[in-house]
Amino acid sequence: MKVSDILRVKGNTLYTVTPDEPLAHAAQVMAEKDIGSLVVMELGDLVGMLTFREVIQAMVRNGGSVGTMRVRSAMDDAPLTCTLETDMDEVRRMMLDRHARYMPVMDKRMLMGVISFYDVAKAVVDSQNFENQMLKAYIRDWPAEDDTKA
Repeated sequence: MKVSDILRVKGNTLYTVTPDEPLAHAAQVMAEKDIGSLVVMELGDLVGMLTFREVIQAMVRNGGSVGTMRVRSAMDDAPLTCTLETDMDEVRRMMLDRHARYMPVMDKRMLMGVISFYDVAKAVVDSQNFENQMLKAYIRDWPAEDDTKA
């Protein structure tokens, strides 16, 4: 299974911010849209990733408030990325190695979507359920043994 398979099912709705937007506004968008991440774009290029983890860390550094902080001061400016052709096993390994919950999907320099650890887990479970159904159907339809050959 490839990343493109996940995006096909998930859809391609993207939420972005610029690095110079107030962090408070970015957190508000995340809360309103019930999302855990925003892609940070500048002049059409991916320049970072902002997740609830970075927002919380910024708040702790700033005494419990985001104040006048900008997205740039909190974002991950070297986010883990993958391509449409990246295999699911590789994505799982990458996300686990870096403790990444969200990963932008790129096609060269073009942002194609974002997948989450939830999306990856759901795809694995769905794939296993399908395989189990096929195996059960195969077993159920197992041809009867021919007793006349003995």
